[in-house]
Amino acid sequence: MAFPYMEAVVGFMILMHFFETYLDLRQHAAYKLPTLPKPLEGVIGQEKFQKSRAYSLDKSRFHFLHEFVSILMDSAILLFGILPWFWKKSGEFLVLAGLNAENEILHTLSFLAGVMIWSQITDLPFSLYSTFVIEARHGFNKQTVWLFFWDIIKGIFLSVIIGPPIVAAIIIIVQKGGPYLAIYLWGFMFVLSLVMMTLFPILIAPLFNKFTPLPEGELRESIEKLASSLTFPLKKLFVVDGSTRSSHSNAYMYGFFKNKRIVLYDTLIQQCKTEEVVAVIAHELGHWKLNHTMYSFIAVQILTFLQFGGYTLVRNSSDLFKSFGFDTQPVLIGLIIFQHTVIPLQHLVSFALNLVSRSFEFQADAFAKKLGYASELRSGLVKLQEENLSAMNTDPWYSAYHYSHPPLVERLAAIDKSDKKED
Repeated sequence: MAFPYMEAVVGFMILMHFFETYLDLRQHAAYKLPTLPKPLEGVIGQEKFQKSRAYSLDKSRFHFLHEFVSILMDSAILLFGILPWFWKKSGEFLVLAGLNAENEILHTLSFLAGVMIWSQITDLPFSLYSTFVIEARHGFNKQTVWLFFWDIIKGIFLSVIIGPPIVAAIIIIVQKGGPYLAIYLWGFMFVLSLVMMTLFPILIAPLFNKFTPLPEGELRESIEKLASSLTFPLKKLFVVDGSTRSSHSNAYMYGFFKNKRIVLYDTLIQQCKTEEVVAVIAHELGHWKLNHTMYSFIAVQILTFLQFGGYTLVRNSSDLFKSFGFDTQPVLIGLIIFQHTVIPLQHLVSFALNLVSRSFEFQADAFAKKLGYASELRSGLVKLQEENLSAMNTDPWYSAYHYSHPPLVERLAAIDKSDKKED
């Protein structure tokens, strides 16, 4: 008797839902705590703490509902054979449109168009509620309903432009890849990731936000001086109008080799003092100087190659396809099914990557501290925690499993500890 792959996948998905719900309940209890953790007493204002607590509890309650609906829908799609039914209907649609349903590329694009429409419809109520109720209630949402839907339209347009060539290329590679399929797939995705990393900030990001050069002044001079002292090849320094959508703040850098750019959210500049913004940039430059970005990129490439290697081992398994209700073996469906069957490994890998990421954050904080930004980084982190109403109380199990960044208490303790060592 063939192994019940589909039932095993659904069973594991439900098991993980219960496990993650247990962690969510632990974190929800932490949100309810009426007092700040001791290390933050006198550091975080009581008013900000109460606002953070209310915001976190609102998001947590919404998260429980969203995750419950998601696991119901995902399980139903697999258990009731909706995936093969949808594949069949997408082929019938092609016939009605006078196109060749035997062409796997056209069939796949028809299928993906239906999936995109379905995803937009089912995600819309949750996105609207999150943006215009929760985020608005707590003072974060700045976008209009028109801007919200305009962003969705632009996202769909980009998918329609970018998606088909990528899908077609993957199908052709799988059909003609032979024994070196995993290498060809990885090579294609590697080149694609480099192209997207190059084009995204230049062509795609400006469709959603306005990027302007940081004006001359103390902040620009301080950042340029810091970059120069570290031989960071800073080519451009931008401010992005994040405030048109949200009052959350952030900063990031991008670019290859000697063509680096730093982007500051206007909200970050509004919320923090000049020296605090510079300290945040010093932290980001620490990631660059310590090669964290390169290590992460290499790790992703290795994992991608291993995933494609695993896919090549099962892509011709008729038992696997039949378990999910398919009589044929389309390339895209094979990739979807494979992704479902390696969910247990993906959870383990995600947990491991979070551990590494948290380690990198501590190292970047230490780097900024060595540059003499300890107090500024400390006050900057506190201010960002307050302004973003981030959770003050965190459950250790929940944060260990979910957080890619250490909780504020741990980061401040690490900065203070290194201070004491030097004293």
